[in-house]
Amino acid sequence: MYKLFLYTAFACVCFVSTIKPSLCQTKKQIEKPQNKSAITITPIAKGWANNSINVVPYRKNSLVTFKNTQYTAYYDSAHYVVLAKRKLNTSVWEIVRTQYQGDVDDAHNSISIMIDGDGYLHLSWDHHSYGKHLTGLNYCKSVAAGSLKLSDRISMSGLHEDKVTYPEFYKLPNGDLLFFFRDGESGNGNVILNSYSLKTKKWTQVQHAFIDGENLRNPYWQIAISKSGVIHLSWTWRETPDAASNHDICYAKSSDGGVTWTKSNDEKYVLPIKQSTAEYVKRIPRNSELINQTSMSIDDAGTPYISTYWKENGSIAPQYHLIYLKNNQWISLNLGFRQRNFSLSGGGTKGIPISRPQVITWKTKQRVSAGIVFRDEERGNKVSIAICKDIENPRWDCLDLSTKGVGLWEPTYDSELWGSKGMLHLFLQKVEQKDNDGKVSLASQMISVLEWRPSSN
Repeated sequence: MYKLFLYTAFACVCFVSTIKPSLCQTKKQIEKPQNKSAITITPIAKGWANNSINVVPYRKNSLVTFKNTQYTAYYDSAHYVVLAKRKLNTSVWEIVRTQYQGDVDDAHNSISIMIDGDGYLHLSWDHHSYGKHLTGLNYCKSVAAGSLKLSDRISMSGLHEDKVTYPEFYKLPNGDLLFFFRDGESGNGNVILNSYSLKTKKWTQVQHAFIDGENLRNPYWQIAISKSGVIHLSWTWRETPDAASNHDICYAKSSDGGVTWTKSNDEKYVLPIKQSTAEYVKRIPRNSELINQTSMSIDDAGTPYISTYWKENGSIAPQYHLIYLKNNQWISLNLGFRQRNFSLSGGGTKGIPISRPQVITWKTKQRVSAGIVFRDEERGNKVSIAICKDIENPRWDCLDLSTKGVGLWEPTYDSELWGSKGMLHLFLQKVEQKDNDGKVSLASQMISVLEWRPSSN
């Protein structure tokens, strides 16, 4: 293991408004250490890096901690799914190449894992219902608690499992699991929700098309689950396979495992939720460079936070934003520190000069603090985080967590470890990505875990 230190390169001063997005000003600061919290980077092994398949942001999850053991999964250079685990605070990984392979040419075909309350690992991989590669549900679980040996493929409910994309696992406080995925294609798809019971060891389908694109559009979602088990879900709509057709941000929540859904004011939805009936967190028109599939976080009080990026009318470039709920109103903060413009127009996996953000929240004394993890070519494509120590007084300090660039990496992290211990463990690999699911000729790159804990001051 080796250690680095944080350096402050920029600071962004923001002023909140409940009427319109806040404006930010960027200024150069003295280049000296402002936060001496140590970063530890622990290598695992080399993996496929010719595209971004191992580091796409909709992996739920790339890293998962259960009790004192951390698990991960990735594709190696021979396209096999590889599992690894270690004891926390150690650098020795047990690594197993599984019997399964994936179509790594398409970066959508990522691997998602979760550990249930009994310690069994659940895995889904190699899914994209659009394009040349189409498979039914790829799902299996470990043969024993704590084992890296996988079972044969297993069906879940057997319903709507032939056109799967974006498989995502989430764990409820009682140890049961949720499994979300898209049924259909970009611009024409619906959200499916399955539930796994520890008691019965079986999956059941809770919802089919509870967010309905009406054969005209599809939702791209992000989810966070509170400590009390409330599911918070937000999404953008997309009208066509062209990413430029993304628009608006909507919201729903469920306190009964996804059976019933309400708006933020607890008004019950009539299912399925449609474009005409959804709660709109933020109205964002098409062609605003609004990205899909970003992140959510829930603070200790159960308040939802959504992070994404888009380009406001009259802005010079797409900017990161943080949206959160306060006194039954959605507050939108514009971090405003970016200078370079770009366009999201086009289909497939794209090579984008900035990453999607990941948002985390924590308590600093009596204040709620927030961090947005990102990668931006303006900062040399390093691993960076924008930190706001007090969300009520939103000044953002942008810090680099790595000294070298990580290509077109996008952040994913161990949400279970963050929720239980407030430790940020990021899945790290330098990769490249061409537009429209292209790939480059890049040797296998080291996969690592970057470990950092925010200051409590």
